Amino acid sequence: MILKKILKKLINGEISVDEAENLLKINNIKQIEEIANFDLSRKYRSGFPEAVLAKGKIYSDLLLIIQSYLEDNNNKDKLIVTKLKNDIYKKIIKDTHNLNDFNHNYNEKGKILIIKKEEEKEDYKYKIGLISAGTSDIPIAEEARIILQEGGCEVVKSYDVGIAGIHRVFPKIKKMIEEDVKVLIVCAGMEGALASIIAGLVDIPVIGVPTSIGYGIAANGEAAIYTMLQSCAPGLSVVNIDNGFGAAIFALTIIKLIENN
Repeated sequence: MILKKILKKLINGEISVDEAENLLKINNIKQIEEIANFDLSRKYRSGFPEAVLAKGKIYSDLLLIIQSYLEDNNNKDKLIVTKLKNDIYKKIIKDTHNLNDFNHNYNEKGKILIIKKEEEKEDYKYKIGLISAGTSDIPIAEEARIILQEGGCEVVKSYDVGIAGIHRVFPKIKKMIEEDVKVLIVCAGMEGALASIIAGLVDIPVIGVPTSIGYGIAANGEAAIYTMLQSCAPGLSVVNIDNGFGAAIFALTIIKLIENN
């Protein structure tokens, strides 16, 4: 870890306070030409490395960011690319020089790519529950699942648990409680009512993820997010529309607090 090396040099009197400050500034940010400033120390501040949002980026810029990571021998963190469409991923496989030399995994449903320079050992200590209201909500749930697992948590998932048949909800909730999940993430589109229902049934934090699934007044996820935001069920927090990544990071932050206590 570069941060530790700098601090050790400071303690040992090898560098001055001003020199240490300059080195920390230099090593906090990796500038990739004129297109990106990559935050190298985010993992040590917040517990999770910075992710690259593929959506909206020009392909050549995205490719440059990924290639820069692959060529940086000092950066040992994983690279996470979110909202990455399958056709763009296939182009990246073809156009990068050495991606196959690294451990990489692409989840087509979740549209997320994870690249690792070193193999990681799975040692899950806590469980997080993940529920999707409908099959169409699964891609956002899968985005969350990958991030949760990368953050070191086991995921107990139940997909297609919509409220059109409310009786389907209760066995799934029972399973989550029996599995001793510490947080629940609920992904729902249309009217987004499932998150409120579940929050009223459990005594653990629930994170609602409104999805852009729906039509008419429910189009683009607006009805779902309004429903979740005005829920009268206590213990429900809400992230932005289709933000499976943000929900997962929030859940991991809660786990981190549990772990430190």
